[in-house]
Amino acid sequence: MKLAIFIVLFTAYIGYSVVVYTKGTKSDINFSKTEQAQINRGKLLFQQYNCTSCHQLYGLGGYLGPELTTAYSDKNRGETYMRAFLKNGGNRMPDFHLQDKDIDALISFLKYVDETAVTYKKK
Repeated sequence: MKLAIFIVLFTAYIGYSVVVYTKGTKSDINFSKTEQAQINRGKLLFQQYNCTSCHQLYGLGGYLGPELTTAYSDKNRGETYMRAFLKNGGNRMPDFHLQDKDIDALISFLKYVDETAVTYKKK
């Protein structure tokens, strides 16, 4: 009896995993190789500067700085606002002395995060 229950639960788990990790993560967003390289570079910079120690993406990360998942499309923030903070820092955000190409890469990454946050955006 225990073996039968185990087999049913294990089979259900495998089926669920296949759906979640294939169709559940499928995206219709397409980028050129250049755009993808820029996004990847921005992601590496986000990790290198440990931005998640202060900021959240998709609800995960620190609480000192603002949540950045939908910052790009936020009417009160957006690209210009983010670019200014990345260039100069702020009251609680240090000035990392980023070059313009690094800022462009970080903005590309944050734009990508915003575009993929379909279920996270407020309706």
